[in-house]
Amino acid sequence: MAFPTGPVAAAYAAGMPFPKRLLNQGETIAADLHPHWLFFFGPALAFLGSVVLGAVVLVAAAGGGLGTFTKWLALAALVLSAGWVLGRYLKWMTTNLTITSDRIVYRYGVIAKQGMEIPIERVNNVSFRQSVLERMFGNGDLTIESGGEDGQQHFSHVRTPEKVQALIHSQMDTNEARHYNAAPAAGGADVASQLEKLEALMERGSLTRAEFDAQKAKLLGS
Repeated sequence: MAFPTGPVAAAYAAGMPFPKRLLNQGETIAADLHPHWLFFFGPALAFLGSVVLGAVVLVAAAGGGLGTFTKWLALAALVLSAGWVLGRYLKWMTTNLTITSDRIVYRYGVIAKQGMEIPIERVNNVSFRQSVLERMFGNGDLTIESGGEDGQQHFSHVRTPEKVQALIHSQMDTNEARHYNAAPAAGGADVASQLEKLEALMERGSLTRAEFDAQKAKLLGS
């Protein structure tokens, strides 16, 4: 999985990576994330409980105080909880939130694969939410607002969501700067709108004052 460096490198986890064959020409992966380990909390707790129950049943059975039905019930609980853990692991391994230089891609599904993507240039806002407990463990929810039909997308069990938020904003700035440098506004474009975007890039530090002035001169000249 391509995620060796960057501000959210600590969120890297082994599993099935985003297929590089799905990348566009010149597109690079900034982060490829699996859900936080708290994704396993429910199944793991159930499995631990079934193990404890099984141990109690074995001790009681040794003293001859339990019937066959209770033994089978404890065994069924152990098997079902183990299956839940396995199923959750397969779901974790095949769920990816991938941030590239051009888009944000969410893919999931063990057998039938599903997914959605948001072009970076359509992202309007990125916010995150963490409870006190989630903040302690580096887990949280991420909300991405975009100009597409979906409008707003929520992602849960995101590792270090505040760093993922910062990374997305960084990719937005880089993407905008790249487009401005590659293709200045054509005739007929809304110059005032383009100037506002340039000012936002300069305020975020993606453009220097000199670069802003140069792009502004090109816009006014067009």
